[in-house]
Amino acid sequence: MRMVDVIHHKRLGKRLSDQEIQFFVDGVVSGSLPDYQISALLMAIYFQGMTEEEQSSLTMKMMASGDHLDLSDIPGIKVDKHSTGGVGDKFSIPLAAVVAAMGIPIPMISGRGLGHTGGTLDKLESIPGYRVELSEQQFISQVKRDKCAIIGATGNIAPADKKIYALRDVTDTVDSIPLIASSIMSKKIASGTDALIIDVKTGAGAFMKTLSESRALAEALVGIGKGVGMQCMAMITDMNQPLGNAVGNALEIKESIEVLKGNGPTDLEQLIVVLGGYMAIMGGKVKTIEAGQKLVQSVIHDGRGLASFRKMI
Repeated sequence: MRMVDVIHHKRLGKRLSDQEIQFFVDGVVSGSLPDYQISALLMAIYFQGMTEEEQSSLTMKMMASGDHLDLSDIPGIKVDKHSTGGVGDKFSIPLAAVVAAMGIPIPMISGRGLGHTGGTLDKLESIPGYRVELSEQQFISQVKRDKCAIIGATGNIAPADKKIYALRDVTDTVDSIPLIASSIMSKKIASGTDALIIDVKTGAGAFMKTLSESRALAEALVGIGKGVGMQCMAMITDMNQPLGNAVGNALEIKESIEVLKGNGPTDLEQLIVVLGGYMAIMGGKVKTIEAGQKLVQSVIHDGRGLASFRKMI
């Protein structure tokens, strides 16, 4: 098999076989494929798209390209959250602290900036001494002890995605539904979490500019998650203006702390309350969204969320 033939097939809009996708992923991981051929296929996928079967195949082969975390030592339902990113989107940080304060383990493997959006890891690294790289055992131990850890991809999680992720950023192929879906879900499946809520941003400051694009991405992500037996849901949220008032890594950490003190911007707190409410259901703490949202509000305003964040730091 030749990579030029795989590129040619997708450029013509043909469906890639499992063997062709496996050949591509293997070549990325081994380093046998040059960047220009990887980039050429990414661009072909950007313009021609992928079927649901191709998306699932690419996701699973990227996931299988590396390690799979075993989180079975951590008691309880492990719940994670992912955002597709937007301007001022720092809310993974206070949300993780709030969910952990409810007694739900949240092993969060996050990413760096992509395109015009800042990454959760970049924001956390503005805290002097914060380490985003932990060993698998350190990661598991921290989640068991503090209920929460936010780190970068540990060990050899989805190594194919690391290379593809970097090339998407410099080839203007970031906002491709198949590439976004396979990138997110390959890492989340490999991270061993039990349940996942996905925040799909839509609007002028997001990768998905329209509601129809955002809905298509949300359906692709949830479809992949449910296909492997993961408890998975998505919410579409507004990104036609920055989230909160602060933009910039250190400023967004400061605003996250203000939220956990109960003094944060209304839009940011509201988003934490809504998504946190659903995560409370997924984690088995409450039965209804109303009870979940009430629990989140109490955790924010009685100081438990801030104490949880302090533990993680």
